[in-house]
Amino acid sequence: MRYLTDRKRAQGLGAGKSGTQTHWRTMVRAMILTVLVPIFIITFGMGLGGTYEEVLAYFSRPFPAIVTALTLVVGLQQLMYEAQETIEDYIHGILEKISLVAMWALGYTLMAAGLFALVKLAL
Repeated sequence: MRYLTDRKRAQGLGAGKSGTQTHWRTMVRAMILTVLVPIFIITFGMGLGGTYEEVLAYFSRPFPAIVTALTLVVGLQQLMYEAQETIEDYIHGILEKISLVAMWALGYTLMAAGLFALVKLAL
């Protein structure tokens, strides 16, 4: 039987060996979203209330399109990483791997569809 101190057990960044890096990435995305979400809400709100053509013209401009695209991409990335943490904590075995692949595929499909719709709207 090996006796390990608390410090010895804590070395190595945890079981995944990438705990610090994952934490910092999550914190950076959260800070970006803290700035982007209010800007997105204001931008989105300013685009509402007009006719269909006016709304299309508004969201075809660069600033609203870029803010919407950034919010979509960063928000979905944050959602995917949080879902990954939940799946890794509560699902194990082959079902964990299948769930992770399905979650990542759905997330990137939603990103691609949203960006495609924005590009189509802008052109």
